Amino acid sequence: MARTTNSDTLPLVESRYELGMLASQRVRDLNGGAEPAVEKGHDKMTVVSLREIASKKLNINNLRHEFVQSYKEAPVLSDNDISLEVKAEDPLLREIDAELENMLSADPITEEKAEKISEEVSEVVAE
Repeated sequence: MARTTNSDTLPLVESRYELGMLASQRVRDLNGGAEPAVEKGHDKMTVVSLREIASKKLNINNLRHEFVQSYKEAPVLSDNDISLEVKAEDPLLREIDAELENMLSADPITEEKAEKISEEVSEVVAE
């Protein structure tokens, strides 16, 4: 395939936006060491990924799943980290953050607890 155009790839995806997302995911895969499904030649990875999509040699559903999963991975706290949250500069807000963090880490939150916390925060903010 000498040249890949949008018209070659759009029938395989729902929109140009999705095409961009899937192609970028495939570029990340290729840069991470995945084997190209088409001959790479001297093309850039972006062109290779679009050619792969157009050639129908990739499973588009798997690529969609990979893309979604890449944004679902939650960061993990190391032993030295206290929290992933950015701490507020205002001392009162830092105190509220600490209280909420302690309450949430002590035991699971229920709907009643969530309402109580919401009310307490609203009262502090209103002051």
